[in-house]
Amino acid sequence: MTYPPTRGTLTPNRPLSDLTWLRVGGPAEALFQPADREDLAAFLGALDPSIPVFPMGVGSNLIVRDGGLRAVVVRLGRGFNGIEIDGDRVHAGAAALDAHVARRAAQAGRDLTFLRTIPGSIGGAVAMNAGCYGSYVADHLIEVEAVLRDGTVTVIPASDLRLAYRSSDLPEGAVITRATFRAEAGDPAALEERMAAQLAKRDETQPTKDRSAGSTFRNPAGYSSTGKADDVHDLKAWKVIDDAGMRGATRGGAIMSPKHSNFLVNQGGATAADLEGLGEEVRKRVYDASGISLEWEIRRVGEPGPSDRTPTTTP
Repeated sequence: MTYPPTRGTLTPNRPLSDLTWLRVGGPAEALFQPADREDLAAFLGALDPSIPVFPMGVGSNLIVRDGGLRAVVVRLGRGFNGIEIDGDRVHAGAAALDAHVARRAAQAGRDLTFLRTIPGSIGGAVAMNAGCYGSYVADHLIEVEAVLRDGTVTVIPASDLRLAYRSSDLPEGAVITRATFRAEAGDPAALEERMAAQLAKRDETQPTKDRSAGSTFRNPAGYSSTGKADDVHDLKAWKVIDDAGMRGATRGGAIMSPKHSNFLVNQGGATAADLEGLGEEVRKRVYDASGISLEWEIRRVGEPGPSDRTPTTTP
């Protein structure tokens, strides 16, 4: 395969397991780390349009299957992690960590504290409309700068992304490079105190020291905690997993965390097939027990390994 010239780093057949929090998965056809926005735009503009492009953040919400990913993976690094604050506007590079943006904003007396406990980087947070403690990216996002698959640099208003629960309508192959948020004013000391409390609560209730990718499944839509249909996500995924008897369930080196049953953990030596297979087993057991079909929140991409069994998919 011949790729366009670049000022950044282009590595063919690059293993991805060390770039994901779950530490599993095969190689990408190529990993591209652009030098800057212009390098990214030039590369995508010259890249054969038939070659898929997969933007990847810090791999905090991702399973790459054992057979690898037949695409050019774009991973932004230095040059894309700047944070600037201008009045109530917070401009953050797509590679900036969510936690760092929250802390920098708080130091300037601006409230983006909901980002403090969200794993990952700003590009992924926008793409997934990440949220915590009742606040979501959609509540604060003004616009994003992105490089489209054809190399065009564009600004996309938040309204055009149609941000919804854990989803967005980002154009296929587009790479977010920068996001602008509106943040309300707040006392820096009070904001720091709030974030400290959030961190303490997270560490108390979630397996933060284990190798996981955050919440495995979305909270079921259309159900309340009383079992009645509604338009919110009041019923929690961990509750239906517990009710199906799957807290602590294992497969190979994978386990549904005993501390929080909606966290899929690599105990050591798990393959991507172990993790995805256990997740599908949980989905089946929950469906059999309650008729609720859990939807994955962890993104799963790539090809199965040559010896992998195809996971059973529930309705």
